[in-house]
Amino acid sequence: MSKSLHAAAGVALTPLTAAPGNNKLRRLHFLRTQGVLVALVLLLIFGALRYDNFLGAYNVLTLLRYNAMFGLIAVGMAFVIMTGGIDLSVGTTAALASVISATLSPHGIWLALAGGVGAGLVIGAVNGLVITRLRILPFIVTLCTFLAAHGLALLFAGNQSVSVSWDSGFTDFGQGDFLGLPIPAWIGAVAFIAGSVLLNFSGFGRTVLAIGGNEEAARLMGLPVERVKFLVYLLSGALAGLAGVILASQFGAGQPNEGNGWELFAIAAVVVGGTRLSGGEGSIGATLSGVLLLGLIFNILNFENGKGVISLSAYWQSVIRGVFLLIVVILQARLARKETDLLH
Repeated sequence: MSKSLHAAAGVALTPLTAAPGNNKLRRLHFLRTQGVLVALVLLLIFGALRYDNFLGAYNVLTLLRYNAMFGLIAVGMAFVIMTGGIDLSVGTTAALASVISATLSPHGIWLALAGGVGAGLVIGAVNGLVITRLRILPFIVTLCTFLAAHGLALLFAGNQSVSVSWDSGFTDFGQGDFLGLPIPAWIGAVAFIAGSVLLNFSGFGRTVLAIGGNEEAARLMGLPVERVKFLVYLLSGALAGLAGVILASQFGAGQPNEGNGWELFAIAAVVVGGTRLSGGEGSIGATLSGVLLLGLIFNILNFENGKGVISLSAYWQSVIRGVFLLIVVILQARLARKETDLLH
């Protein structure tokens, strides 16, 4: 990244390693950006020691299959948040895409896939155009499309689940395996690898970070701010649509009332992964760790329910999710503040 892009992104030109002996600063930076990986490893060790078959093939593959949907949404959300924006519509967009793909599933997997992803692209395009052309806050715009997508999903589905075709091979997309791993897990892996390459080795990724660091400075430098912001919301919508296709295929029905709270899971995974909510800094790899960590927490809660020591309903799990997100945001803010104080 050039010095001008560093300045636009609000990144200090002096790297952490250029301050010999400043071990505290390095530790703070590591905790903020890689602490999620440490927590993930510790949680895996805890689960393996406490529960039978926790690391068994069935549990691991089920965890990967189910959380692939959240992983796809989290990749798109990571890019959005790195620009300093937010996308609240991803959950209901996935629900709408699941209904459309289920409706089209009798015509074959490819038409169903195109329909679901296309629905996501339309929602993403609306978000991107209104945000960049009319200069309305992303929170307001995506809240409106959140409501619109939910309403459209209920209208198209007649306020009920839409069964998929079991004869067209559509269910293989969500329930099938390839080389011993769930197909959704392969799709999620490709999305994370492509997203990481895009962020770290392309002008698009550098512009995303520059916009999040200082949008006005990026615009004055001649960077294509509006175009990149539009593409970021388009990408988020497309990945949400793809998640919706997997949802319908995996559960055998389009789910118009599914997806509520998915945007919070995605935001939590991104923030847990060390991405600043204010934008300008982030990691797709750490976002993957965030997705796995959150998925693992609820997997452990289910195992704990099975042991009979505690009994937590899905409602309590939502409470835990919210409290966990709040704690992480507070810790991230404190670490970022301390890091900034040491740098200055």
